[in-house]
Amino acid sequence: MEAAPFTSPSSTSKTPSISSSSSLISLSKISYRNHSPLKFKSRRNLSVRASNDDSVVTLLDYGAGNVRSVRNAIRHLGFQIKDVQTPKDILNARRLIFPGVGAFAPAMDVLNDNGMGEALCSYIQNDRPFLGICLGLQLLFESSDENGPVGGLGMIPGVVGRFDSSHGFRVPHIGWNALQITKDSEILDDIGNRHVYFVHSYRAMPSNENKEWISSTCNYGDEFIASVRRGNVHAVQFHPEKSGDVGLSVLRRFLLPKSSLTGKRTEGKASKLAKRVIACLDVRANDEGDLVVTKGDQYDVREHAEQSKVRNLGKPVELAGQYYNDGADEVSFLNITGFRDFPLGDVPMLQVLRRASENVFVPLTVGGGIRDFTDLNGRYYSSLEVASEYFRPGADKISVGSDAVHAAEEYLKTKVKTGKSSIEQISRVYGNQAVVVSIDPRRVYLNDPSDVEFKSIKLTTPGPNGEEYAWYQCTINGGREGRPIGAYELAKAVEELGAGEILLNCIDCDGQGKGFDIDLVKMISDAVSIPVIASSGAGVSEHFSDVFSKTNASAALAAGIFHRKEVPVQSVKEHLLKEGIEVRI
Repeated sequence: MEAAPFTSPSSTSKTPSISSSSSLISLSKISYRNHSPLKFKSRRNLSVRASNDDSVVTLLDYGAGNVRSVRNAIRHLGFQIKDVQTPKDILNARRLIFPGVGAFAPAMDVLNDNGMGEALCSYIQNDRPFLGICLGLQLLFESSDENGPVGGLGMIPGVVGRFDSSHGFRVPHIGWNALQITKDSEILDDIGNRHVYFVHSYRAMPSNENKEWISSTCNYGDEFIASVRRGNVHAVQFHPEKSGDVGLSVLRRFLLPKSSLTGKRTEGKASKLAKRVIACLDVRANDEGDLVVTKGDQYDVREHAEQSKVRNLGKPVELAGQYYNDGADEVSFLNITGFRDFPLGDVPMLQVLRRASENVFVPLTVGGGIRDFTDLNGRYYSSLEVASEYFRPGADKISVGSDAVHAAEEYLKTKVKTGKSSIEQISRVYGNQAVVVSIDPRRVYLNDPSDVEFKSIKLTTPGPNGEEYAWYQCTINGGREGRPIGAYELAKAVEELGAGEILLNCIDCDGQGKGFDIDLVKMISDAVSIPVIASSGAGVSEHFSDVFSKTNASAALAAGIFHRKEVPVQSVKEHLLKEGIEVRI
């Protein structure tokens, strides 16, 4: 949910206040109720009267997660936005989009407490043009097991349950997957066997009771409902605003149902979940104070000549747009300046997110300095409040680094989940799919694995002195401080605390261009049931096929080879296709 606008006790503070005034709630108002499954048993005779303005889209933004991308996509297609302020705004909408992001229970609390749920049901029952996105689809069902059972709107028969990870399928379901269209849906007409982007841990299943609603399914372990349609009412489990040109076509067909859309449909070969290729932008202030994209050599971002200046490889917004056009499946911003003393003072990075999300319609991740902190005036800010300020301008996922190490150490020591760690706070409200933990380990070579209490592995390539084993010591503060915890132990702990994905770096491989640390990636991706992103060391396209064929990594990330145009994103994908590895085209 959205945090309340930030204000500082000091008049000189530059704390931003960027939260949308259209939001219906604030974090301080969230309650977590375990509703029994229910339907609205009686509804007032609510009058539905549509607006006459064809250029306006009514948006039900209840204040959770990244809705800015939906706004940007709508504006990109030439429409204006009217925000829902009261139930009457729903009833009077000409067309309504409900981009649900976050957890089921808080969303239902908002809809019930503000009278929006009853208005929404009346609107849908009157067959008014409606598009629900992700949680906006799930809330239409009778109930959900997420924090539940929790009663939904009860429009569609069925219970929303968690994916089954017992057969090796990673949960959350994150990435680009294929649809199986079961009936004419109109809004899916341009998809043409191409991938769309999913990010969720819970799903609704087909049944005899809801089969008349289903317009497409998706296979991830089981066949789950990917979209529904009845008359003018549509809802999709995937994110069209994050599915590139394919997703924009879905929104366009909903907003312009009677127009003759021109252009030849591009047919794809999507059949299953694709491996993701991610472009990472390490962003920091240079010596002149401007934000630039840089790249480290084992985490050292300064040149060894030219007075040790920070390497400047481009401007973050421009590079993000370039990688989107080149076919990157996600763009990750890592703020290595970190604003360690005052993360909410990071106004330039918030502006980067805001501007990038205007034209980049794939997922955006941001990391660097996300944690609880107290400013110099004694004002305390929770990590949830900090994360909220990054979600609102355009982030889809938050990457937590050093703070996750501290949380894991405490959890392993006490075996108690306090609910206060940044991982727990953010995942409780936004869902674990919104939390990425960035692990920054370095190799510690061993002759005997029994020399340490941490998980060690036998190396494919021996160490510098012939060592056959190593354990991977986690670090914090940009690799400057080693901690008494291994990458294996950290990964297992953060998964239990609620992380939805792991970004696995390796200091030894960073900037070397010799390939990912296959031993490390295999160890971690085999140990957890959440997706793992391989990072550090890519130098050629073959390194991507190597890590995908030898490990269970769900994605692979690179930075320097993309920035220096040594290996274009598209070249990586063409190579992967030749190797029989499914990717998004």
